[in-house]
Parts: sequence; C-alpha cells; structure tokens
Amino acid sequence: MKTVEEIYTLLDEVKDPEIPVLTVNDMGIIRDVQWNEDELTVTITPTYTGCPAMDLIESQIKEELEKHNMHNVKVATTLSPPWSTDWISEDGLKKLEEFGIAPPVKGTADKRELFAEAPKPRCPYCKSEDTQMISAFGSTACKSQYKCNSCLEPFDYFKCI
Repeated sequence: MKTVEEIYTLLDEVKDPEIPVLTVNDMGIIRDVQWNEDELTVTITPTYTGCPAMDLIESQIKEELEKHNMHNVKVATTLSPPWSTDWISEDGLKKLEEFGIAPPVKGTADKRELFAEAPKPRCPYCKSEDTQMISAFGSTACKSQYKCNSCLEPFDYFKCI
C-alpha cells in the first residue's frame, strides 16, 4: 500500500484539462487523500461550482492510480470550503505565467464594486505592469481577457476567487 505522500506524488501526473501545464496539485484541487482499510478516497474541490472539467479530472485520477495497481479508488467532491486562487501553488503561479496566462494578483478580488478598478496583472510576455482589461470574460469562466499597453499582446488573466 502506497503512503499518502506517494499518492500526492503520483497525482502530479494528472494535468488540468484546461491548462495542461498545471497539475491538479498545482491548482490545489486535491483537498485530501485517505486510506480507509483497502479503499483510497481522493477528495477534490472544483475551481468553481459546475466546472465542466471535474468529471474528466476524476477519471484521470482513477486512471493514474490504476496504473500503479490501486483499483479500489473513490473520488469524492467537496464544495466547502470553496476553492480559492490562494490554493494555487507557487510553482503553479510560475507555470501559469510561463504559459502566457497572468496569475492572480494577490490581495485583489475580481468581485469588484461598481466603478472599482480592475486588477492590474503583469504581462506574462514582456513583464510590463501597464495592462488593461478588455473583457471580464476570457476563454473560460475563470479567466478575463487583458492586453498589454507596452507590447500590445493580448493575454488571459486567471481571476482571483
């Protein structure tokens, strides 16, 4: 029987389907791993309620663990506490930027009051902080569309939740 630490290491092979440079561990989706006699339970939290990638992530977790002879695996979903961008690992934040997605700006919330200023993420390409939001809605529900005023490149911004 593998230890909990070994299982977390195995789960580093499970990639986020929407951002394939990140693992489920990078995203903070894995909330708990527990053995109950011979049954392994992996508890996950979706990045937002109704996230369409969660069924695929559940299947990928089971497939990865089955490769290592763990066949009695249950994946449970919990919504409490709700997922937060604070759960993205430091390594995950770096991978986001290297992939061309501006990571969440710590200390901001995208649930702004009317007329409040949008977050100012750093451009993942030229690293300029002279950026502006083009649309609150990006390629997925968890991203906004921005452009850099220095290099003029558009980029996704991973919203703070």
